[in-house]
Amino acid sequence: MFNIGGCMNNIEIFNQTHEDIKELIMIRKVLEYAIKKEELNQVEFNVILVDNDYIHNLNKEYRNIDRETDVITFALEDDKILVNASNSRILGDIYISVEKAKEQALEYQHSFKREIIFLAVHGFYHLLGYDHRNKEEEEIMFRKQEEVLDEFKIKR
Repeated sequence: MFNIGGCMNNIEIFNQTHEDIKELIMIRKVLEYAIKKEELNQVEFNVILVDNDYIHNLNKEYRNIDRETDVITFALEDDKILVNASNSRILGDIYISVEKAKEQALEYQHSFKREIIFLAVHGFYHLLGYDHRNKEEEEIMFRKQEEVLDEFKIKR
């Protein structure tokens, strides 16, 4: 848990892979900054790092897409804000495929650190309701993501 402006926030990060992921602390710092930037207080969400098989199964079961993907979010807020007993907003879960992040880092010719942190921030904005279904939504969401990454000098 961490405290911003007197309000507690909680990001839980679970590594369900056998990989030693050195970027976990940086993922947390960047997400904490994104929370602050969005002026949120008392929010909770999870980041779960998984392998391609796990995310493939999620994608197939919940999205009817029979392949792995890089990130899937399960936002708990749609039209209503979900609050727990301690008055924290429960945003949901971000699942990231570590294998897919490594593949994409090579494909896009940037670091694994950049890719895994980008996917975490991307998932965070999905939890807040941002999307990229059309050009206008995509521009807003991607601008927000880049502003967060730029603060930490995380470049392509």
